[in-house]
Amino acid sequence: MVVADIDETGGTETAELVRKNGGRAVFQATDVADPAAVERMVERAVGEFGRLDFAHNNAGIAGAGAPIPDYPLEEWYRGIDVMLHGVFLGMRFEIPAILASGGGAIVNTASGAGLIGFPGMSAYVAAKHGVIGLTKTAALEFGAQGVRVNAICPGTAFSRMVDDWLQGDPDNLAEVAALHPIGRIAQPEEIAEAAVWLCSDAASFMLGAAIPVDGGYTAQ
Repeated sequence: MVVADIDETGGTETAELVRKNGGRAVFQATDVADPAAVERMVERAVGEFGRLDFAHNNAGIAGAGAPIPDYPLEEWYRGIDVMLHGVFLGMRFEIPAILASGGGAIVNTASGAGLIGFPGMSAYVAAKHGVIGLTKTAALEFGAQGVRVNAICPGTAFSRMVDDWLQGDPDNLAEVAALHPIGRIAQPEEIAEAAVWLCSDAASFMLGAAIPVDGGYTAQ
């Protein structure tokens, strides 16, 4: 496994965690909005492991909380670069490598915000809707060639981004948890399990799907 992140400390820790649990992992510093960095990431994977079978494009930033007329342009551009452009670049370089390996699967992280709108989050919502469109397009382009591309649409899950948003306030946590019919927010492993399943043979007939993993949020 190649763990790729712009955060070298967090990425290195994740790779070490994989190794401690019996896996093989290396860290590659990567800004997903940089084409050269993404190309190096894929090259590192093929160089280290001899092939690329699966990829998970999973990057996000919260951005500003502001209505469209007041949304800072620099945050709009950065949000689209990381969350939409980054997924496009990932697949641009991953798909040829997976084809060369004889087929495999790609999972893109969209969001519940890729299925419905949220006021004040224009860059995030637009990017995540775009991820679903890119996922469907790539699935149609390469599904018959053995590359299955699907998306997951998480609800709120414990993560660095969500921790910053909740600011350690129990009232904030309770308010957000109450928005989910399941009555809580997700552990990261619950989202990861869905991505792993989509990469497995158990999901062999899944293609071009955008699957909510959101505790019922978008079912309301």
